[in-house]
Amino acid sequence: MLGLTRPRHRLATVLTVCGLLATGAAVQATTAATEAHAATPHRVLFDNAHAETAGNADWIISTSQPDPLGQDSTPSAETDWTGALSSWGVALQKTGNYSLKTLPSGSSLSYGGSSSLDLKNFDTLVLPEPNTLFTTAEKTAIMNFVKNGGGLFMISDHTGADRNNDGNDAVEILNDLMTNNSVDSTDPFGFSIDSLNITSGYPAAISDSTDPVLHGSFGTVTKSLIANGTTATLKPSDNSSVKGLLYRSGYSGNTGAFFLTSAFGSGRVAFWGDSSPIDDGTGQSGNTLYDGWNDSGATNAALALNATEWLSGASGSSGGGTGGGGSTSCTAAQLLGNNGFESGSTTWTTSSGVITNSSSESPRTGSYYAWLDGYGSAHTDTLSQTVTVPSACTSATLSFYLHIDTAETTTSTAYDTLKVQLLNSSGTVLSTLATYSNLNAAGGYTQRSFNLASYAGQTVTLKFTGTEGSSLQTSFVLDDTALNVS
Repeated sequence: MLGLTRPRHRLATVLTVCGLLATGAAVQATTAATEAHAATPHRVLFDNAHAETAGNADWIISTSQPDPLGQDSTPSAETDWTGALSSWGVALQKTGNYSLKTLPSGSSLSYGGSSSLDLKNFDTLVLPEPNTLFTTAEKTAIMNFVKNGGGLFMISDHTGADRNNDGNDAVEILNDLMTNNSVDSTDPFGFSIDSLNITSGYPAAISDSTDPVLHGSFGTVTKSLIANGTTATLKPSDNSSVKGLLYRSGYSGNTGAFFLTSAFGSGRVAFWGDSSPIDDGTGQSGNTLYDGWNDSGATNAALALNATEWLSGASGSSGGGTGGGGSTSCTAAQLLGNNGFESGSTTWTTSSGVITNSSSESPRTGSYYAWLDGYGSAHTDTLSQTVTVPSACTSATLSFYLHIDTAETTTSTAYDTLKVQLLNSSGTVLSTLATYSNLNAAGGYTQRSFNLASYAGQTVTLKFTGTEGSSLQTSFVLDDTALNVS
């Protein structure tokens, strides 16, 4: 009970609280059949059906397949799941915004079938250094998945990295996917993978403060790691959306791209030239692994996680480009994670105890809500979440339900305030959307709405800041937030 850890000095407003509880009970009674508002999770499928664990490779998020939750349903450390990609998987799982599965060895990729692991049930497919060729049917499935709005994460290794000695390495396998399929073999993504073995380096990010992969909710990307890997050659004349994000030292433009993004149909594509950056150094016994994920000279974790978020549509829906992909379509979606607070203290960044199911206030729906201030002493609470508004969307509306109750008796002075602001990645305030105070106190919840269409293509942080004076409490209670785009 989070609320019980935050004592509230609210004796002066017992009658107000009781009235609100009655109102809340009535609201809950009329919506008992309505499920709590919760964000649709980003659905990510990691491939392990193409020799991703051959040789010393261990490119899996968990040995429990298809569902990693079978190994540990609430992982808190990367060692709670076994695999060299467990840091990646656990980091996503801990946000509460992702549903992760693995396509096990012996399976095949499909699109439009009845299997629970069919690509139609996912937003993003991760190919972590495949070491066997995709079948004709699988290539058709992958290409149609992307064309119809899916995200594809292609991770290669250096030429000659044939871990299972079948005559094909990841460079050849991924190039074959792009040039030998039944959907579009005319350079559909606008790049080809170079047949190189680059022994070492720290490819650097381009300067682009608006790119959601380089500046996403998981952090800012500055460099990556190359330890026997390769690069790609861009061909913007074939696909104008292709964009290099990190380059090998001494390269730029269309050559030497170590990490890139592109678009195909209404879907998105990302390419990484080495598997070393995703290796967290721990996995199944017998494998020789290295910790590239936490390499001190790079920001590989932020790059992998931001790219996964971008590929997944930043809203649990496929397609609708932002930043590097530049798709011209927009998928209608609600973008805020844990928007009804029913997952507790996940997704949002808050001061202590803000998201609560305390019975001292009432949620508008469900069991949880966000309660800022209410102490009756000098205090500041914050609640924030970073989100990318897709560039192709022409409508973006922020809304939330707000209840304010107070022990202040003045009708003219705002002693306690709640600011609603948008910040950029550097923490600079872009806009103060509204400021509420004890003067706005009223029974029940009121919906507030704001037009954010002008922020399309940008990654912004939505922040609520409640500031309370030295005496007489004011409570700012939020529920059912949303950022709807179309």
